[in-house]
Amino acid sequence: MIALTNAEEQVMKYLWRLEKAFFKDLKSQYPDPKPATTTINTLLKRLIDKGYVGFRMYGNSREYYPVVEKNEYFGKQVKELIKDFFSNSTEQFASFFAQETDMDITALEELKEIVEKQIEKRKKNE
Repeated sequence: MIALTNAEEQVMKYLWRLEKAFFKDLKSQYPDPKPATTTINTLLKRLIDKGYVGFRMYGNSREYYPVVEKNEYFGKQVKELIKDFFSNSTEQFASFFAQETDMDITALEELKEIVEKQIEKRKKNE
């Protein structure tokens, strides 16, 4: 999976939210001042070339849609983050995440419940 720039990632976030969109729909997602039409078109072309975005033609208009799922992309990003910053140790990442974020007790308990459910699920699949 080819890495995305911040600008490309922003387009993808809009597409994931909208699921499919014509150019005007995408442009309307941007806050003011909106980027130039040529800038957004360039980003879309790069995303198509990288295999992240597809499109359907309706006359002269293109309806864009994401080819790569949001969870697939961000899962890869998190794996790279763990590899690059935590020596590929999910334990170091989890420790850092739990200690360095401003999670309150309720959020930590919810996280613990999620982890416990995953443990049970994996035990059943063994």
